[in-house]
Amino acid sequence: MRGNWRDTSLRSVGDRWLIWTVFVLFAAYTIGLLLHGEGPKPIVDIVLAELTQWLPVAVFWLATVRTGFARGDVLFASLALTFNAAADTYYITAMDAAGELPFPSPADLGYVLFYPLMLIALVALVRSQMRGLAWSVLLDSTVGALGAAAVLAALLGPVLNEAVDESAILATSVAVAYPVFDLLLVAAIAGIAAAPGLRIGPRWGFLVGGLVVFAAADVVYARLEVSGTYYVGLPLDAAWALGTALMALWVDAAGRPHSGTFVSDRKTPALFVPAVAVAAGLGVLILGTQVVQPVAAVILASLTVSLAAIPLVFRQRLLRRQARTDDLTGLPNRRALYADAPALLTLSRASARQRHCALLLLDLDRFKEVNDSLGHDVGDRLLVQVSARLAAALPEEASLARLGGDEFAILLTNAGETEATAVALNLRDALAQTFTLEGLAVQTSASIGIALFPEQGHDLSDLLRRADMAMYKAKSGRHGHHVYQSEDNSHGEIRLRTQQELRLAVTDDQLVVHYQPKIGLKTGEVTGVEALVRWQHPTRGLLLPEDFLDLVEESGLMHALTRIVLTKALDQAVLWQDDGHALTIAVNMSASSLVNVEFPEEIVRMIAARGLPASSLMLEITEDFLMSDRDRARNVLTRLREAGIQIAVDDFGTGYSSLSYLRDLPIDELKLDRSFVMPMADDARAASLVASTIDLAHSLGLRMVAEGVESSVAYDELARFGCDHAQGFFMSRPVPALELDSWLAARHDLEPAPANEIQLLP
Repeated sequence: MRGNWRDTSLRSVGDRWLIWTVFVLFAAYTIGLLLHGEGPKPIVDIVLAELTQWLPVAVFWLATVRTGFARGDVLFASLALTFNAAADTYYITAMDAAGELPFPSPADLGYVLFYPLMLIALVALVRSQMRGLAWSVLLDSTVGALGAAAVLAALLGPVLNEAVDESAILATSVAVAYPVFDLLLVAAIAGIAAAPGLRIGPRWGFLVGGLVVFAAADVVYARLEVSGTYYVGLPLDAAWALGTALMALWVDAAGRPHSGTFVSDRKTPALFVPAVAVAAGLGVLILGTQVVQPVAAVILASLTVSLAAIPLVFRQRLLRRQARTDDLTGLPNRRALYADAPALLTLSRASARQRHCALLLLDLDRFKEVNDSLGHDVGDRLLVQVSARLAAALPEEASLARLGGDEFAILLTNAGETEATAVALNLRDALAQTFTLEGLAVQTSASIGIALFPEQGHDLSDLLRRADMAMYKAKSGRHGHHVYQSEDNSHGEIRLRTQQELRLAVTDDQLVVHYQPKIGLKTGEVTGVEALVRWQHPTRGLLLPEDFLDLVEESGLMHALTRIVLTKALDQAVLWQDDGHALTIAVNMSASSLVNVEFPEEIVRMIAARGLPASSLMLEITEDFLMSDRDRARNVLTRLREAGIQIAVDDFGTGYSSLSYLRDLPIDELKLDRSFVMPMADDARAASLVASTIDLAHSLGLRMVAEGVESSVAYDELARFGCDHAQGFFMSRPVPALELDSWLAARHDLEPAPANEIQLLP
């Protein structure tokens, strides 16, 4: 590997020196031409002139070899430069003492071949992308090309007139070929420059600059040749050397491996080139009213202006279509739905047999997690894929629209409750398939609310409102889909009011934390506590998590709530530490908080700011998070464990059946769900399952905590099975910190009690 790296580095250094040599020779040649004087100067006219042509050719062929002859643009450009350099060599060596050469000559063949080969190289550069460009971009490219061609045709008019000699067909053809090819070359460059959607690789500007310099030098040369004032050794000769040097800079980058991505570095505004082209075309036409212009220039200028006017004709239609289309997905938007739905509903009502319609409102579940964890650009790509799947899964007569965010509406004509429910199931099945985003396998689901026409609404506004209530009923109950019922109306109002109150609860410190102790079953000592959030509602009293956590998740407030609980729990840990109680505090973490890539570092900073050891905090996570994205879970948990924070799996046994994550992920503790513990006293099989689960945890080097211990029988059995810790109402309910302080103080005054005589806190 080290040898390969060294070889690559040496080649890279050698390539850079070759490019530097090209420009050093160009500088020397230019100085030589400026100091040329009269008479031939072999060092300048032959040696330096040939080196400035052939050294760039070497750069081009090195790039061709590096790309394995697979890049058509690099290969044909190399051939073009080779023919041009060979023609130049023949021109220098074959001219007579007076500096003359018969016209046309073999040199002209090489010079002329440069142009079609370079045009082929330009076509190869953009050919694969032209099909995917919008027609407006192609139109802009055509306008830019015609405008540039019109200007060049006007400049080359005298040259074309002079070149036409009906008595010498071959000489005339060759003479006309130069300006015509120059015209095509400049037109192609302008056309590519006018298409901002093309990805044309790094250093594109050097290729453009080199070709433009070539074309400009040809125009000046043609005018000097017509007037009989050109001779070898003019400073003009440096222009062709400059053109080849600039093109060598382009091909040096194009031939490197990292340039295969073809990332464009162009910063030109999208309409800059077409606007300049139109102005140039108008200039040629206006100038033609005062001075006679070549017919070709007038035709090209007229075409430029005419094509540029095409978008004006269709602008109103395009604007109307854009106003009805969602920019991201290309689906009809909310405005289109409101415009089209009334006609469909009226048609259904007016039919001989009044047809039923159904409106489905679809909202992605936990879409905010994708935006927060992977970024809004990835979220946008997910929405594009979702819209494509929805469109493919719908019947032909259905109307699909994106209302905004992750919300979609589907209007079904001639469909009742049965048909609408079947469509909802099909849509959820379509979205259940894994999406691939940023190399990650992402799964999503949707909640769908259904409202029926005309039973549940006589217009689109009524249907949308009721479908929205049904959708949130489906989301809160996790049913997947729900058909609107009359009782959903009041439920929807309660839900909306509760959401508003929740936002106020977060800002007004209405969230409180209660603590439930964890008891070491071998010693009977308190080893830690679990922090559990409560909402001290101003009118409804103390609310438990099951009364509001789902709404917290839906409202996007989970991250804020988690931060509040962490802050209160860690502040309390400081107080307990000062009182001599070194208790580990466990805090439940939602998946929506842990997917935030910056959250682990934020937790570490919160602990360090309070002077607590990192091991004083334990984060409880669910199996769902561990299994939904194993790689992300491993990354997050590893960073937390490396910082010294402990990890526990909450509600163990209620999630996925696969236990491979216990081997792969950094976990300290398993919390056996209460659904396994509570039946132990009356069910031998349940007790056997608990015992085997404890053995499994110990075999993996993990601690086991039993939740939901509500009797002395369960407590004693768990101790007999070797369970490490227990928590539940038998020992203590979750209580405020002050009540727990009193309980801890009372226990401290007692001698360690046997397991069946533990002091309880009601």
